[in-house]
Amino acid sequence: MTIQRFDSSQRMSQTVIHNQTIYLSGQVPADESVDIKAQTLCTLQKIDALLNQQNLNTDSLLTVTIYIRDMKDFSAMNEVWDAWFSQRAVPARACVEAKMARPTLLVEMSCIAAISV
Repeated sequence: MTIQRFDSSQRMSQTVIHNQTIYLSGQVPADESVDIKAQTLCTLQKIDALLNQQNLNTDSLLTVTIYIRDMKDFSAMNEVWDAWFSQRAVPARACVEAKMARPTLLVEMSCIAAISV
């Protein structure tokens, strides 16, 4: 059994690969001062960048769990999500309202993706 861990710190790894599956830690936006749409776009771009480091793209996503601070932002978040995935394969998805680590965070996403063999 081989497990590869990338960008690890004392608390977590950004990416873990095991059995042709990639697990991405919860991704949050770099700029927390912007609205839900900008935070969602930034988070999706970070996910794409992590997948690109493994020569993958969002088409390889199997599932995404979205944590959103307030469901009042659900429609606005979905606008960005729908535009991002308009020409791509959409993953399975769950979205839950959650208390975030910081009050300025509006969205966080964790993902599981497949590596093609």
